[in-house]
Amino acid sequence: MTRTHLSKALRGILLPFPTPFRADGEVDEGSLRTNIEKWNEMGIKGYVALGSTGERVHLDEREYLGVIEEARRAVPENLAFIVGAGQQSVRATLYEIRRASQAGADAVLVITPYFYRRAITQTALEKFYLSVADESPVPVLLYSMPELTGVAIAPEMVARLSEHENILGIKDSSGDIINFSEMLRLVPEDFAVVTGNGSLLYAALSAGARGAILAVGCVAAEQSLAIYGAVMSGNHERARSIQRKLTPLARAVTVRYGIGGLKAALDMIGFEGGVVRAPLEMPDEEARREISRVLEEAALSSIERSETEFSSVGASTE
Repeated sequence: MTRTHLSKALRGILLPFPTPFRADGEVDEGSLRTNIEKWNEMGIKGYVALGSTGERVHLDEREYLGVIEEARRAVPENLAFIVGAGQQSVRATLYEIRRASQAGADAVLVITPYFYRRAITQTALEKFYLSVADESPVPVLLYSMPELTGVAIAPEMVARLSEHENILGIKDSSGDIINFSEMLRLVPEDFAVVTGNGSLLYAALSAGARGAILAVGCVAAEQSLAIYGAVMSGNHERARSIQRKLTPLARAVTVRYGIGGLKAALDMIGFEGGVVRAPLEMPDEEARREISRVLEEAALSSIERSETEFSSVGASTE
């Protein structure tokens, strides 16, 4: 995929899919392929393999490359295929990026280094990303996920990094809408700022985000796309209505029950979630009931039914 096509693909919804594991802990390549083939038909713009949702930190190098290669075979050429990357040093990060590129990545989503947290100043981040972007064979997307790393990329630093020709955009999963808005104000118009927070999808799009890379989209692609379409067409009332139903689901399968919750939700809607690798855990029965409930409440059919009933009640009282 060319840089121009990749940039256009970031105007929409992309799915950072989880890596399905069998009960014995091995990667379930068949389920991975089946899931992607289903998502291909939903109107999304592409995928992120092996980001935080994909349990990258739980895979060895052989498994990492195997997932990329298997997913690449299932992803059509017209959909973006971005791969999560990023180790603690520039050297190791570039090694990983080159392997991902050879395995078929259109671009890489590079998370901030975090182990030596005190040393990871904004200046250190700038040097890290510029060094990576200088040598990366594919475009780079910055990845700010402070909830997991404890490291955030400041809006002013994003603006400075946006000047590099090989840094295409940023996935911001901080949940800080104030800094998100400031980032949008500072970066060039052609720099792709996308949100990774499903609970803030409407707010981020309203602020000017180009698109979103959403874990909750894996179980609610239709709803995520509907919010995006409603905002783009100016129907903010509909977008807010769908967001109100999507938010509890987004929180359940990201914050509250995590990747295990997302995988359980996938199983409930006919996909193959598989299990997580320890020390992560799958949700218990009570949690599964909660996930099932919010899945049902987030369904577009129930939202549209509620809107119709509300309109009918309003009409009868006039």
